[in-house]
Amino acid sequence: MHNQMELVKNVIGYELNEFEKKFTNNVKGSNPLLDRIMRFIIRRKGKQMRPMFVFLAARIAGDINESTYRAASLIELLHTATLVHDDVVDNAMVRRNFFSINALWKNKIAVLVGDYLLAKGLLLSLDNNDFQILQLVSRAVKEMSEGELLQMEKARKLDIREDVYFEIIRAKTASLLSAACGAGAYSTTQDQSVAERFRLFGEKVGIAFQIKDDLFDYGQDNIGKPTGIDIKEKKMTLPLIYTLQHAEKDVKRKIIYIVKNKSTDRQKVNEVIELVKQSGGIEYAAQKMMEYKSEALQILKEYPDSPARQAMIELVEYVIDRKY
Repeated sequence: MHNQMELVKNVIGYELNEFEKKFTNNVKGSNPLLDRIMRFIIRRKGKQMRPMFVFLAARIAGDINESTYRAASLIELLHTATLVHDDVVDNAMVRRNFFSINALWKNKIAVLVGDYLLAKGLLLSLDNNDFQILQLVSRAVKEMSEGELLQMEKARKLDIREDVYFEIIRAKTASLLSAACGAGAYSTTQDQSVAERFRLFGEKVGIAFQIKDDLFDYGQDNIGKPTGIDIKEKKMTLPLIYTLQHAEKDVKRKIIYIVKNKSTDRQKVNEVIELVKQSGGIEYAAQKMMEYKSEALQILKEYPDSPARQAMIELVEYVIDRKY
């Protein structure tokens, strides 16, 4: 997050520090086991991407206040709850180089902790009458579940159409980011229409962010080999969807066969990666990513220039140009 994030730190550094303290307070557990787990959760928190979006959207739209901090906490509480549950479902033992909760404790405990975090988030909003913000964020959690289920339903067939792909990532990946931006803006304006503009902004950034993730699969890892991890996991990515939609019948059959049956065979996976490159799938996805990014930045231009707006632009650039 080095120097290109300097501006973000300058504009909302104080708020992010305050937020850390408030968030830690918000998740204090009432019994020793819960408290141990909460301290563990706080230690393994990530880069604070979402709170940054909350605070910058809030600052661009108005003056940061207590409800802004609650909005950021709500987003983080619900986000953490979904991660904890995901780890159980995926049987994941590690997340961000930390053991997952289900690895250290038990599945049942992890599920209960996820529920606890959810309830904490709901109460934080309800106890302070943040109804609009709670509605905004709850809708995102509902959409994330729907997106995940839609993806599971479609992934079996491997011939996802592009519009379905966008429907999935809009719900699954972009929902929480758009809720973060919408909630931030609402917290300082109490204005539904401003919140909606920022929600849309966040959605476009979120979609661009996901396409960037797709492209990593065809990029080089440190040793210069394409990673192909998504192909191994039979995930449908935009470059692959584009390729399947535009390939000759026999090529299409070959790709689907490899993804379904040979996804652990390095050689075969590399063949698929080559076919995707030849088909123009990479350029196509990159172009789509840039479209979403510039649409997002267009929305920001509706608001007067300010250090916060500039910082938000840098944050978007950072999220989309990151190298890992």
